[in-house]
Amino acid sequence: MTIPIPKLQGRYLKIFNILILILVLNWLVALAKIIYGLMTHSGSMFADGIHSLSDGASNVIGILGIWLASKPADATHPYGHKKYETFAALAISTFLLVVCVFLIKDAFVMFYHPHQPEVTPISFAVMLITIAVNWGVMAYEKRKGKELQSDILLSDALHTQTDILTSFSVIVSLVSVHFGFPIMDALAQLFIAGFIAWAAWNIIKESSDVLCDHVVLDVSEIRKIVLKVDKIRSCHEIRTRGRKDDVHVDLHVLVQNEMPIQEAHDLANYIEGEIKKNIEGVSDVIVHIEPEGYQHPAESEEKD
Repeated sequence: MTIPIPKLQGRYLKIFNILILILVLNWLVALAKIIYGLMTHSGSMFADGIHSLSDGASNVIGILGIWLASKPADATHPYGHKKYETFAALAISTFLLVVCVFLIKDAFVMFYHPHQPEVTPISFAVMLITIAVNWGVMAYEKRKGKELQSDILLSDALHTQTDILTSFSVIVSLVSVHFGFPIMDALAQLFIAGFIAWAAWNIIKESSDVLCDHVVLDVSEIRKIVLKVDKIRSCHEIRTRGRKDDVHVDLHVLVQNEMPIQEAHDLANYIEGEIKKNIEGVSDVIVHIEPEGYQHPAESEEKD
């Protein structure tokens, strides 16, 4: 039995190449902070390096997710494989929470067994250079994420933004240690752990919304498009689900009782086309045609 290997093309290939580039940058930044953090016994710099290392691991998971999501629809997955990108984001958040627990544990050890980190001009140089790299990565990811409508790139851009903030906290910690407040090193590490936990929570929330079929689009926007179509009496039972780049819509419309089946079919196709044309990201629309005067069971239950 041969396993079909999807060939990355178009949007997926672009996201894949971006993630590879960012992976290399993240690991270079991580190694610089981890190595120098160990050399100078700086817990906050080491923690920030672990954070950057987790970014690289997140990129690996993202690359795998994009590869799986690129597979076309088949007999066992008629709606496609795009939710693998969402699963990848969820896996990233789980990994971040594990890193967060490790950093909190290490910070409390530092509280009970404090030490004096070595602060040198190179310490500040390493942090400033890594901040500059992260800033460039964040801006690039955010721009490409919006352009390609990629949850992974946008989530990773948000994660990289927290890297910048935590790196600034490390600089504050280094200044404090230099002036005789070594306890700030442990506090900065807890601060970094908090940022990681917050980023993980946001990713979990967004991913669970997709996997639990949370509403994606504004119902009033869809209704406005449908009611502009001739011969439509009303529109109700509008539901949306999926990812922002793969939205599934289904709705009910009332038409005149005498409308021929062929005309009703053509009308449904036209409505589908109008919704896809006017709302970006919609990939599937199911239109239920009902005769005028028909009362949907759900509406009957509401009245009872």
